[in-house]
Amino acid sequence: MTSSTTPFPDGFLWGGATAANQIEGAYNEGGKGLSIQDVMPRGIASPRTDRPTPDNLKLEAIDFYHRYAEDIALFAEMGFSVFRLSIAWSRIFPNGDDETPNEEGLAFYDRVFDECAKHGIEPLVTLSHYETPLHLTEKYNGWVSRELIGLYERYVRTVFDRYRGKVTYWLTFNEINSVLHEPLLSGGINTPKDQLSERDLFQAAHHELVASALATRIAHEMLPGSQVGCMVIAMPVYPLTSDPADVLAVMETDHANLMFTDVHTRGAYPGYALRYFREHGIELDITDEDREILANTVDFVSFSYYMSVCETADPAKKVAGEGNIMGGVRNPTLPSSEWGWQIDPVGLRVVLNQFWDRWQKPLFIVENGLGAKDELVEVDGLRTVLDDYRIAYLNDHLAQVGEAIADGVRVMGYTSWAPIDLVSASTAQMSKRYGFIYVDRNDDGTGTLERYRKKSFGWYADVIRTNGASLRPSAASADRRDPAT
Repeated sequence: MTSSTTPFPDGFLWGGATAANQIEGAYNEGGKGLSIQDVMPRGIASPRTDRPTPDNLKLEAIDFYHRYAEDIALFAEMGFSVFRLSIAWSRIFPNGDDETPNEEGLAFYDRVFDECAKHGIEPLVTLSHYETPLHLTEKYNGWVSRELIGLYERYVRTVFDRYRGKVTYWLTFNEINSVLHEPLLSGGINTPKDQLSERDLFQAAHHELVASALATRIAHEMLPGSQVGCMVIAMPVYPLTSDPADVLAVMETDHANLMFTDVHTRGAYPGYALRYFREHGIELDITDEDREILANTVDFVSFSYYMSVCETADPAKKVAGEGNIMGGVRNPTLPSSEWGWQIDPVGLRVVLNQFWDRWQKPLFIVENGLGAKDELVEVDGLRTVLDDYRIAYLNDHLAQVGEAIADGVRVMGYTSWAPIDLVSASTAQMSKRYGFIYVDRNDDGTGTLERYRKKSFGWYADVIRTNGASLRPSAASADRRDPAT
């Protein structure tokens, strides 16, 4: 890639991605009900609490609820054409099963979308992003219950109708394939993971898949011209050795992830999934109506990409890596971030090619970024962060996106996680920072919440302005140094 050319097509959507529970705060304002995040003060690192506790940073988060205009203006300054955010279900239906929606919650997102429109930014809206209403968790046990399909339908019909003409791009569930690994976070399931059977997990996944396909059908009926995507964790799996048993182990691990998108894009369960259910005695409740609904396939496939893993058939070599919720064996050839996430830009090109070849649906990278400890310093009288490590990480990944586009892969856009520092989903820390904008808040809750542009802010603005022409060729293959050190 040279400075004068770019593989990124005209109209490529550049932006950043967030989730309501990680940025909004105002957990008890505007008629909002509690979500599971309000009782998860340590993310997935410890069990939930009974009620909200003061140590939960997400209760205030970065106060986007009151500062959205300021933040969206900063995104516009970078040149965003798209902003991924989620609607908090419990702002619209405080309990999740209410008969009528909460007008204050609906009005809040009206203001947010209007602010985006003022700056020429397209919202990309996730309908359910790890923030199931707490009442649905405690009364119905989350997505284990078939009743949630109808409650989700009421919710999506409400927001589709309300935001008609304001939102074109919709995602149904965030990282839907994570429900098998983190049932509370992903599926709002209250039963402890070690007490859930495989049947319970796959039944919950089935209910989510049906609800997702139903939302897709409804959007196509109610909102002509809208585009609906699924959203999954993308994590390429490499064989630890060339032993065919390791290669087979990779295939089986891949199947557990790819199944979700196979259903989303093809409208039915693949043969390998049916075989797995049959051989493991998993009898799912699947109705004829379910099968009919599943035939409503998505318009595009979106995904998060942070890292790759290895797999092996040798139990003695199954040393799990750190940092991710999907498991996997550590790759001895790759560096890691401060939180143990292995850094593999080339893996993004691999995933893009694999997904395009498999599904022939446009692809959207809706999460990719580096969580790191940033230091606020003063340069020329301005407070900033010299985050060259983040620039290197993002540059190398985006260069690989360019390579995939040159391979013939159709990529719609890229939203970095995250445009602004927010509360981490996995650990609920502020110190695990991802943004181009520094937010003055600490893990102990102290701080002014003031916003400061990092060095990466100007870098990303230049990438967007040049439509990727300013990117350097990826150093991923030549330089294995850890950018987080």
